[in-house]
Amino acid sequence: MPTLDTIDTRVEDRVLYATLNTPPLNMIGPALVRDLITLVHYLETHADDVRVVVFDSASPDFFSAHVDMTQVSALRPELARLEPDAKLGTLFSRISRLNQVSIAAIGGRVRGAGSEFVLACDMRFAAEGALFGQPEVGVGAIPGAGAVQHLTRLMGRGRALEALVGADDFPADLAERYGWINRALPESELASFVTALSRRIARFPPAGIADTKRRVNEIVLPAVVALNEDSRLFLAGINRPESQNRIALLFERGLQTNGPLEAELGSALEDLAN
Repeated sequence: MPTLDTIDTRVEDRVLYATLNTPPLNMIGPALVRDLITLVHYLETHADDVRVVVFDSASPDFFSAHVDMTQVSALRPELARLEPDAKLGTLFSRISRLNQVSIAAIGGRVRGAGSEFVLACDMRFAAEGALFGQPEVGVGAIPGAGAVQHLTRLMGRGRALEALVGADDFPADLAERYGWINRALPESELASFVTALSRRIARFPPAGIADTKRRVNEIVLPAVVALNEDSRLFLAGINRPESQNRIALLFERGLQTNGPLEAELGSALEDLAN
């Protein structure tokens, strides 16, 4: 296994456990992107050694809060290690297209690009106290790394618009009912359930896993060009004057700190000045 700065890893029974560990919010920033790219490259060349990868978080409060809004432009040189002109959605798409099965085990809050990360995983299981959100429309932008594509396919048009345009937090039971996640489980059962499922899958021949994933992906995964257009619209959106004003107001109130605003971001968006 490569040495990673922001992800703790271990391999057991052909299952790779990858624990996000960038406290306190596990934001999607340059260091985490760099490590995810390194991990993707490793998995793409070690299909026989690893058949399932499980992503979870070292924080009980945040799986991943969102992208680091102060480092959006700094993601570009890191993503270029993946391929020329790669976007964040490109990285997440590479996770979707791995031969290995990817599973997100989610506790705490996951919003914005963090939610888009778990949506790129093949399966999502969450503790009953988890919260999900796509807050981008609340500041005047579109989600830029896959949420529009995935949520519309998973939920259907009406529910996807409720989640995206409403920009509110979804508790795990509602996320399960709408299709955002596979299942919501008691917190005490989440890890054991995911471990049992992962080890079961890892016992099966890797060719069958890879072929099945490839065929399912051909049916439901968005094209890279669609992800790139979402990224373009996101960047255009956050650079509008009204969006910049709203983002600045969120920072004044505690955005990207481990405080009440990040805990209740969905509610906080409604209180921003028009």
